[in-house]
Amino acid sequence: MAKTQTATLRQDSLGSAVLLPSLSGLLREWLPRQRWFAGKGRPVTDLALLSVTELQPVCLHVLIRADHAERPAAGPAHDCYQLLLGTEQSPSPRPSPALLGRATEGPLAGLLVYDALHEPRSSSLLLERLRTSDTTDALHFERDWRVSIPAGLTPRLLEAEQSNSSLVYGDAYILKIFRRVRPGINPDLEVPRALARQGCTRVPAPVAWFRTTSPWDATLGVLQPFLRGGADGWTQALEALASAREFTAEAFEMGRATAEVHLALAAAFSVVSQDATESRRLATGMAGRLRDAIHAVPDLLPYASGLRSAFAELATLDTPRPAQRIHGDLHLGQVLRAEQEWHVIDFEGEPARPLPERRRAQSPVRDVAGMLRSFDYAAHARRPWHPQWALRCREAYCAGYAAESGWDPRAEPALLRAYETDRAVYEVVYEARHRPDWLPVPMAAVARLADAPG
Repeated sequence: MAKTQTATLRQDSLGSAVLLPSLSGLLREWLPRQRWFAGKGRPVTDLALLSVTELQPVCLHVLIRADHAERPAAGPAHDCYQLLLGTEQSPSPRPSPALLGRATEGPLAGLLVYDALHEPRSSSLLLERLRTSDTTDALHFERDWRVSIPAGLTPRLLEAEQSNSSLVYGDAYILKIFRRVRPGINPDLEVPRALARQGCTRVPAPVAWFRTTSPWDATLGVLQPFLRGGADGWTQALEALASAREFTAEAFEMGRATAEVHLALAAAFSVVSQDATESRRLATGMAGRLRDAIHAVPDLLPYASGLRSAFAELATLDTPRPAQRIHGDLHLGQVLRAEQEWHVIDFEGEPARPLPERRRAQSPVRDVAGMLRSFDYAAHARRPWHPQWALRCREAYCAGYAAESGWDPRAEPALLRAYETDRAVYEVVYEARHRPDWLPVPMAAVARLADAPG
């Protein structure tokens, strides 16, 4: 039944509006419940199919645009999401989050629709397309032919909360599938490929990837070696806290790894100079994000003056400073320790920010500030809080960075405070929308950075 219906869809042009009635009602309910859905708190007002490709008779690759009632202060009023949808006549055992429901209208009427990434057959199909460097309609699967990718690797979907979806194949490779799709090459493909050409081993090199050419060119997913046995910095930091153990040695080595990656990035991409005009532009952008954040989370209002002072100080900096490609969203969850070495992963940057901004040259201090905020997060993750533990980790991390790079980020206190404040404001909005129970953590940093009571 499912095979016949999907084949009919192909003859009638899958990209047309004929399929939308089958999916619209289901997606309006299912999308807002997904961890990677960016429109939290903004009702979906309209859906449009941008691209539909049949990968096999019961598996559809879909790019769908979701329009929202409220336009965010920065960015478009809509988002594009990547879905892999399966259909079946009768229910089969699968995780409930994977099930969209039974279609009641359109060409899929009567069929159950589900997220096919939860199904091994569809997940294996993606790997096979990458292995063979296939092209299907607008989908292009490409690979590095110098690397041998075995067939038949067993897939498993990682269940950890994240802004994308990841499939692990036989504990040998991991495929990151970008749920929120933007036009252009994704930094999580562009940057690791450039670092691999520099011989940087701190970042796993992409071995395959896939992209679309409709409705525009965009990266859809990246396959990289899976660091088997690797544990992320967040998990290790919490384990150290739980056992009342110091984490300074690990933080020092993490700082060295960050500096090593920054040096390789400086060699792979151009380094520019940020002058006083750029300092003012940065400060203006940070102040604007604070203004929008106060509107979204009024709890920030008592600290507004103190937070603005950090950005005002940044605006006065007039000495030229180097800027380059950076990670853009560095924290303890973005570093993995495998075989006694720290590795840096996930170069996508903050998905909420426009792609050109994420690819822009920026100060390495921004990455440092992100990691310093992450140590603070770990120290506040469990009661009682351990601010001195975080302080020692922060100092060790900066010392490790200085030992490798020859430059200490603590020598730029105004720049460091501004970036850390901007990050804390971002965290407040994020937690308020996605994890309200965590809101006290960035609010504690806001109070500290604003030098306000509390």
